[in-house]
Amino acid sequence: MPDCTAGGRYNRRFGNGGHCSCHPHSGSLPEAGPVRHCQPSSAPAIALSPLPSNTQTTNRPRVACLITNSEIGGAQSHVADLLQSANGQADMVLLAGGDGPLLDIAQRAGIPVIRLQQLDNTLSPARALTALRELLLALRQAAPDLIHAHSAKAGALGRIAGFLLGIPVIYTVHGFAFKPEAPARQRVAARIAEWLLAPLTARMICVAEAEKHLARTLPIRARHIAVIPNGIADTNARARPEAPVQRIVMVARLAAPKRPDLVIRAFAQASLPACELVITGDGPRRSAMQQLADQVAPGRVRFTGGIGDVPNLLLTAQIFVLTSDHEGFPLSVLEAMRAGLPVIASDLPGIREQLDNGRCGVLLERNDEATLAEALSRLASDASWRTALGNAARNRWEQHYGLDRMTRATWAVYQDALDDKPRAARMQT
Repeated sequence: MPDCTAGGRYNRRFGNGGHCSCHPHSGSLPEAGPVRHCQPSSAPAIALSPLPSNTQTTNRPRVACLITNSEIGGAQSHVADLLQSANGQADMVLLAGGDGPLLDIAQRAGIPVIRLQQLDNTLSPARALTALRELLLALRQAAPDLIHAHSAKAGALGRIAGFLLGIPVIYTVHGFAFKPEAPARQRVAARIAEWLLAPLTARMICVAEAEKHLARTLPIRARHIAVIPNGIADTNARARPEAPVQRIVMVARLAAPKRPDLVIRAFAQASLPACELVITGDGPRRSAMQQLADQVAPGRVRFTGGIGDVPNLLLTAQIFVLTSDHEGFPLSVLEAMRAGLPVIASDLPGIREQLDNGRCGVLLERNDEATLAEALSRLASDASWRTALGNAARNRWEQHYGLDRMTRATWAVYQDALDDKPRAARMQT
């Protein structure tokens, strides 16, 4: 059974007439400013500053956004957009591992941040237990009404912590690890984990219909599953795909399940002598990919690492490409669609949904370098086709994948989860 609750302005009341005595419960958060570090090993409360006075009196619910790593990536960009766009409707706080740019983005937006020093992607059970203790301490201090968890490890630990503290947890699935395309061992382990954690999930948000089909196989009520496609804000950056093809871009974390090796080899095979391939993103495979590029396409592939201005990079490109072994609903494809770029991508369920079954992009029938090389050559030689695909992609983004649509739908899920709580649990202290 859960021990005791940790609500914020909608705090749960206790029968003894005061707050729960088993943990400190100030109901205050750190002000936006220096990142607060959580130190579970020494057991004292986190030294958190009080909220500004105008925030302490708000009637808005407090939502803790939890993610495993604060590095650059699709899930992190999604969280950054959600934090900034929802901050007027709820009082947001970010809890994240690592020391990446997401922490700075939140702070600049005036959102309190707690860095979880023990939370990372390692598979060590001992490390996970330490991270859980740290997370429990942080949540007791932050006192949210809801936890919104992102990424697999944060999603697992967040749901366990929410159960122990009596805080409802919303889990956004950016891509189940037990989808059919995943390696067998990973698939089995992930399915067992999600099966055990599903009953602890107040609401599950899937970013694509394909993920919802997988979620329906778990022990969670159908009405507690929502599909909210990723959304991103508009920019003024527009590509000119009708121009001669001089630059092809891939934006991705250089780690599984992404396949930059296929893109590099296919680019080397395609007849594109006046064109460069730009690969933006970082990760553990960067060095190996640099070596591969030097071997098969010397001087023609550029690695930028992580950059903060992807829209301005995309406006200089004529084609966008993304290959993966499996995907959820990649933000990089949405960014290319927003820029009006023609997209070539692996034919995976989430991407198929984004590109409207190939009506506004090229879906690779086979995920191999020969198929991709042929697609690159054909698209590079046909300016009218590039223009048509780019316009169709931009139109589909405008109709379905804007940030406001995603924010409104997410807020509706927040309200629905709060409405399921007993009335007394949502009264102000």
